[in-house]
Order: sequence, then structure tokens, then C-alpha cells
Amino acid sequence: MERKWRVLIVVCVAVFMLLLDITVVNVALPNIQSELHTSFTDLQWVVDAYALTLAATMLNAGSLGDLLGRKRVFLVAIGLFTLASALCGSANSPIFLILARGAQGIGGAGMFAVSLAIISQEFHGKERGSAFGIWGATVGLAVAIGPLVGGALTTYAGWRWIFFVNVPIGVAVVAGGLRELVESRNEEAGRFDLPGFLTLTAGLFALVFGLFRGNDWGWSSGRVVGLFAAAAVLLVAFAVIELRQRSPMFDFHLFRVPTFAGAQITAFAISSGMFAQFLFLALYLESVLGYSAVKTGVIFLPLSLVSFVVAPIAGRLSARFPVRWFLGGGLALTGGALLLMHGLTLSSTASTLMPGFILGGIGIGLVNAPLAATAVSVVEPQRAGMASGINNTFRQIGIATGIAALGAIFQSRIAAHLAAHPPVIGGFPVSAQAIASGNVRGQAASADFIYGLNSILFVAAFVLFAGAILAFLLVREKDFVASGPAAAGH
Repeated sequence: MERKWRVLIVVCVAVFMLLLDITVVNVALPNIQSELHTSFTDLQWVVDAYALTLAATMLNAGSLGDLLGRKRVFLVAIGLFTLASALCGSANSPIFLILARGAQGIGGAGMFAVSLAIISQEFHGKERGSAFGIWGATVGLAVAIGPLVGGALTTYAGWRWIFFVNVPIGVAVVAGGLRELVESRNEEAGRFDLPGFLTLTAGLFALVFGLFRGNDWGWSSGRVVGLFAAAAVLLVAFAVIELRQRSPMFDFHLFRVPTFAGAQITAFAISSGMFAQFLFLALYLESVLGYSAVKTGVIFLPLSLVSFVVAPIAGRLSARFPVRWFLGGGLALTGGALLLMHGLTLSSTASTLMPGFILGGIGIGLVNAPLAATAVSVVEPQRAGMASGINNTFRQIGIATGIAALGAIFQSRIAAHLAAHPPVIGGFPVSAQAIASGNVRGQAASADFIYGLNSILFVAAFVLFAGAILAFLLVREKDFVASGPAAAGH
């Protein structure tokens, strides 16, 4: 086997591991809730702490990879991720787990940010399309198969092993990376952007925290309005800082290229509309239908298998056909999948979700590989690290804000339905947050949960349809550079 294919294996195993930890935790949330006594907000933070730190540090990680060497950043990041995984498995309180998940996200950002740049360095022409196809299949498989792996580990070994299993894998990846990777860098890259990092991190945190607390504190309360105002000011400050930088970590001028803007919209839409939905679907299967963690994982399996099969095919075909048809079409199919799942009732079973899971798997597969290639193929190879960092940042911001925003809608719709049909347990009224976290069972609570879930399936579907329209309009073949996927076929 040629060295470049061994490099691809090392990169894909690392990416699989870090992306698995986005969804692997979903099916374990009821067990975590039971053992660590977490609230619904805590459960959201367990997922979002990882996604937020991924998003906030991705850009600087890409720039550091260009400056210090992508191999060096890749290996250090794997070491941090492995250590943080061990800490997650050892957590004895919600706050400890949330903080360890944040550290995991920082390590994951370093791996993810330089992964596409490393692949771009090793592969060119039509082989690059195949390599990105394998990378895209890895992304799709990791995100979708997470519930199966998490379910099996949670059921047969305990939820802590969804984190402990990363330790031997991380050690093996470090060994493979030391042996196979060749150092590369961009000597003209900018340095660590501390002001940009601080304003982006604080702005995203304020936005997500405001969405998390809106239902409890009141959307018009001073605290929530203040958080949203702070988020707006900080994110505008981040934009101003980057526009004034000589070598920005986030080059806003790239958005003058319509295809680049379309790629970021696609990344945000697929993550906020579909991937964020996995948390709520897993809670539905376990808390409402009463399935075990491992059975919940098996139910998600058709989605993962379909996306795994479709992604490499889409990666190869994207070198011969307009990329916008894959991005826009995939988003539209995924939106249709959520509408197929919409309309759940108390008599629904897992089979009700299956047509949507299969159609969603096709949509995810159509998007992932062409999106990865598009993100780095509209810039010069020397800027691939930053381009890939921006695209991956939009993926993680999509997951973080999707979970927060859909969670806010979910909880508010449950509260509205609860007001009309209030269940009482042990003489006390039940809260919307308790139902949302799956902490309350019974027909009335299940009806409230299903009402909220149907609402967010509908909302997320139209987010995906809007993304599909923008992808069709913005992504153009003429924007690709000579080594891009479109150029190879046009």
C-alpha cells in the first residue's frame, strides 16, 4: 500500500474517533442523567460543550497547523483528546463531565482542522475526489453510527466506556501518525489570534447560553436579552478584528466567492437541521418508547449504512457533475426525511422513523464528501488549512446552535402542551424540563414529549430546505481552482 493511502487511514481513524464523540454520547444521556443527576440543560451542555470548543478553536488550530506544521498540531491534538477522554470517563459530577468534554473539543479541533489539509497535500486530481469520498464516508459513518457504538458500550460496559475506548485508539493513531505523516506548513500563515479567539469563544458561549436559559429565565428578561446583546457585540467585534488583520484566521473576504459562502451555509444547515436532531431522537427512542441504549443504536444503523454507501459514490461523481446538485439535493432530501418523521403519535414505533432515516442517510451521504472537497477547492492549496477550519467551524456551530435553538423550541412547545394537559406525579406538577430530559414516564408525559419533538422536526426541515435553495443558487463551477473537484471534470 502506498504511503499516501496509509496517511489517509491514520487521518480517517482520528476523524472517526473525534466525530464519534459528537453523537456517541446521545444514547448514553439517560444513563448519565440517572447516575450524575443532570438537568435537561446539563444534558444539552454535555453535547454542546464539545461542539462549542470545537467551533471556537477550529480556526486557530487550522492557522497553527499552517504555521507550526500540520503533523505536529495533529499529534499534539490527539494526545490532548485522548487525555480528555480519560477524564470524561472518570467524571463524578455534571460540571466535571462538561469541562472534560470542552477539553475534548479543543483536542478534536486540532485534529479536524488539519485533516483536510493533510489529505489535500497527499492527493491530487481524480484521486483527491476518491480520498475526499472516503473522508466523507468516514464523517457520515462516525456521526450516524455513534448511537450504535454508544448504545452497545452503555448497555454492556457502562456509559463511561464510551470515553475510555478512545484511549487505546488515540495511542494507536499517535504511533501511526509519527510513522506515516510528513510535515507540511504554510510559511506565510498568520500567528495565533488571541483577540479573535476570545471574542469568537465568548460570543458563541453567550449566544448558546442565552438559548439554553431563555425558557427558564424568560425571553424578555434582562439576563437573556443581555446575553443575546453581548453575543451580537462580541461576534461583530470578532468580524471587525478579522477584517483588520493582516493574516486573519477567518478571512471574511473569502465570502465574496459565492461558492465558499454556499459551502458554509450547507455545513451549517446539515448540522443544525439533521445532526442536532439525533439528541432528541435518541431521547425519544429511550425515554418514550422505552428501548435500551443498544436497541436505540441498532435503530440508527440503517441511516449510517446508507450514508456510508452513498458518500464515496457522491465523492467520485462530484468530479464529473455540478457540485451544487449534490449539496442542494442532499439538503433537500434530508429536509424531506425530517418531514417523513414528523407526525409521531403515542401509537408510533421505531418503524415510523425508518423511511426518514433511510432518506436522511442518502441526503447526508450526498452532502458530506462534495462539501469537504468544495471547502478547500475554492482557495489556493496554501490556504487549505484555514478554509477547512472555517468549514468545520460552521459544522460545529451548526450542531451547537441547533441543539440550543431546537432545545429551546422543544422545551417551550412541551410547556405549552403541558399547560393544556398537566400530568401530576406524586401530587406535584411535572416540569417541561423534566419531560424534555426524559426523566418522567407515562402516557401524558409521552404525549407532551412527542408534541415538542414533532415541532422541532418541522422547524428543522425548513432550515434544510432554505439551505438547499441557497446551495443551488450560490455554488458555481467557475469558482473552483484548477485542482478542485469540478475542474477535474469540466
